[in-house]
Amino acid sequence: MITVSYRFPAGADAAKLAKVIAIGQTVGSWGAEFSHRAQAMAAHTAQVLDIQPQADGSHIARIGFPRINTENDIASLLTMIFGKFSLAGPARVMAIELPDDYGTGAKFGIEGIRAKLEVHDRPLIMAIFKPALGLSAQDHADLLSQVAPEGLDLIKDDEINFDLRTAPTLDRVKACHRVLEELRQKQGRDLLYAVNISGRADQIVDTARRLQDAGANALLLNVLCFGYSVLEALAAHPDVEVPIFAHPALSGAIGGATDGSSDYGIDYSVLLGTLMAYGGADAVLVPAHYGSLPFAAQSEFRIRDILRNPPAGRRKVLPVPSAGVTPGITRRALADYGNDVALNAGSAIFDHPLGAAAGVRAFFQALDAVKHQRPLNAAVDHPRELKTALEKWGGD
Repeated sequence: MITVSYRFPAGADAAKLAKVIAIGQTVGSWGAEFSHRAQAMAAHTAQVLDIQPQADGSHIARIGFPRINTENDIASLLTMIFGKFSLAGPARVMAIELPDDYGTGAKFGIEGIRAKLEVHDRPLIMAIFKPALGLSAQDHADLLSQVAPEGLDLIKDDEINFDLRTAPTLDRVKACHRVLEELRQKQGRDLLYAVNISGRADQIVDTARRLQDAGANALLLNVLCFGYSVLEALAAHPDVEVPIFAHPALSGAIGGATDGSSDYGIDYSVLLGTLMAYGGADAVLVPAHYGSLPFAAQSEFRIRDILRNPPAGRRKVLPVPSAGVTPGITRRALADYGNDVALNAGSAIFDHPLGAAAGVRAFFQALDAVKHQRPLNAAVDHPRELKTALEKWGGD
């Protein structure tokens, strides 16, 4: 059984709406001429399991759907639980409980990413190529050569950087691969570059093959824009042998208010948590509540907990708090996440007043300060790179 929790706002007839969903999203209404099919249709009919009143006057209804109504994927799941009714509302999908073996789990997850990097005992530090557009492929390699030697673990394209003629994706991979090879020879370690994969759905696996052949060791996918089916296709294909980082672009159009209070849409814990994990993402970028986007801490933490607590036999997915992350939030981030997290920064690295290399060093200095229980706001006690970052972006 697949169990879905819906929230109906105060004033809505929750019992009526829940029944409409249970029947309308499965067998639909039918007359006496199909009575001989009643037993067969019963196996496809959803059931309202319970309806619970909430303190704000809303109601949460749990509806159980037969798994046989799906194709064991995300697209058929979403069509069944919310497809047509999403046009009728008001209702918000708050949670989905799936069978443990549903869909496609992460191929690498936290453990696989750490194994590739050979980093097992600390948070990971991730950068974003900045500026996002207007750089050549060689410009990307030049930026990477500034930050790679400083211990950086991960770097990604900006989500709006596609296969553009000014810096084709394949050219970016080839140029950056040379830097990564030099890093491996000099320091004996790897750095993962999540290159933004794009294009038509029927070509996406071939694109992944070409990028891997050119040296790509991770992929970035705008899952909501290209579709969960594209994520599933990449994650499940045996020829795709690199971790997939899922970007949350467009999730706000479906999730609504970033505190999860919308009466419509799908909760962020489902969009960026459950569906990403069961769709095969290895890491998921999540808006940090202490960053530049107005994202609620409770939403962020629900996503975190779903990603890192998979069913038995599934890999844990790496949460990547993003958007406005600076060295100054390190203490809070580690209190919220512990070690199993990647701190993802763009401007805080590439716009550091002392240069991009100093931006990376500032993050590692912040990690060290937290490890040794030195408060970040005591800037006088910290190295120059961290002190400069705290002066520019603040911290606690």
